[in-house]
Amino acid sequence: MLKLNTLTPSAGARKAKKRVGRGPGSGSGKTAARGHKGARARSGYSASPGFEGGQMPLHRRLPKRGFTNIFKKVYTLISLEDLNRFEAGSVVDVQALVNAGLVKNDGFVKILANGEVTKPLTVKVDKISQGAKERIVTAGGTVEE
Repeated sequence: MLKLNTLTPSAGARKAKKRVGRGPGSGSGKTAARGHKGARARSGYSASPGFEGGQMPLHRRLPKRGFTNIFKKVYTLISLEDLNRFEAGSVVDVQALVNAGLVKNDGFVKILANGEVTKPLTVKVDKISQGAKERIVTAGGTVEE
């Protein structure tokens, strides 16, 4: 019967830790398998990510291309048909879209004219396409940017 005091790992599942620096007879004594001198022989050594032993690292060998505009505004795109989940006459702003799970807290929101909206809504977002604006007004709603 299996008991707590009879539990053992499978054969070969556990390997004993290599004990270094235990005399010359062990085969890994004296320098403890670290070799002579150099950064790797010292305590506390850790190579920085991308370090290739003094060889020019890959990220410096490859050419640079293009640039990233740090001032770029990234909009979360919302389809017009997604607004049908809101009650008629309600105000649809960024916070309402976050509560509905359509967007995350940060960033800008743009509504695109994909699908139809069937309820009159007051929409207050950062950007809205011309087609979406017309369809919201046609459904009896208003748009504030």
